[in-house]
Amino acid sequence: MNQTFQVTGMTCGHCEKAVTHAIQQVDPQAEVKIDRSQNKVDVQSQQPREVLARAIAEEGYAVTP
Repeated sequence: MNQTFQVTGMTCGHCEKAVTHAIQQVDPQAEVKIDRSQNKVDVQSQQPREVLARAIAEEGYAVTP
């Protein structure tokens, strides 16, 4: 299932890696595509949306519903 999140606070490649790593900690099979200029994170995962959003937020990034 494809899910899109608006994530603010990503300012560099390290931020993108941190968000990707956080998502893949809860779903190692997840495919993550990040468009930092749009603050957009697309995730292909079977995990519930709230689980993925919590993983991103725990890394210190704001997730807008």
